[in-house]
Amino acid sequence: MNSRIFTIAITCISRALVIRDRLLGRIGSARYFEMSEAQVSRLAIRSGRNVLDAFFVKPAAVPVQSVVLICHGIGETVEHWLPVQELLAANGAASLVFDYSGYGRSTGSINVSQCEQDAIAAFELLQTLMPGSDISLLGYSLGSGVATAIVQRVSAGRLVLCAAFTSFREAACSLGIPRKFAFAVPHVWRAEEALRACNIPVLIVHGEEDRLFPVRMATELNAYCGYCAEVILVPDLSHNEPFYKPHISYWGLILSRLANEEQVSAIPETATG
Repeated sequence: MNSRIFTIAITCISRALVIRDRLLGRIGSARYFEMSEAQVSRLAIRSGRNVLDAFFVKPAAVPVQSVVLICHGIGETVEHWLPVQELLAANGAASLVFDYSGYGRSTGSINVSQCEQDAIAAFELLQTLMPGSDISLLGYSLGSGVATAIVQRVSAGRLVLCAAFTSFREAACSLGIPRKFAFAVPHVWRAEEALRACNIPVLIVHGEEDRLFPVRMATELNAYCGYCAEVILVPDLSHNEPFYKPHISYWGLILSRLANEEQVSAIPETATG
């Protein structure tokens, strides 16, 4: 029953948010296929019986200094992330963003285990696209749960958690589900166990003005980490702003941890940590 509730809820919420963003013009358009500083490929990824829609973007004007797989949030599709990928490519990072099963053009339906399988399939494809590269795993919002869940099942060099939550149930309560009804929310994507066993560096980036998931969640995630971890709290930043209005002042903080700082162009150190 909980699994069915998860599928129905996520499907309805995600589609409603995508429709809203299309109406508001927030989703990237075809112009991003003509990025001057990046090579863009739209890919199909096999994940079990499903086929996932994905964008792979790599630098065209500068050498590749880092590689990252992005697991996006609940209300996004790959088109949302093209502006971010363009910015990353301009600063030396190759990236792959994929839609979970049941999202956008991806076939199938969403559920917890399928999301994790999708992320693993995307990671394995990125390994073939960038052989020998050290790949970082980045989870944003809902994707932070997915990324944390698979971190022990892929050979990532670093885990990056942006606008992250401590568990899916805690996230639902933070979004307004009354505690007395929390039992109906699947108790999945609990970060504590996975992070305590994590043996790679963890970077936690959280906006101080995040109204969906409070800053205390970033602090709790940091406390769970059994290996080296770093928290960056970004002033005056809301939950969705990093991909709605991507800017180097935010993404540069991440890029500087993924590559040698002297090799990344124009990346300021401007946040508190």
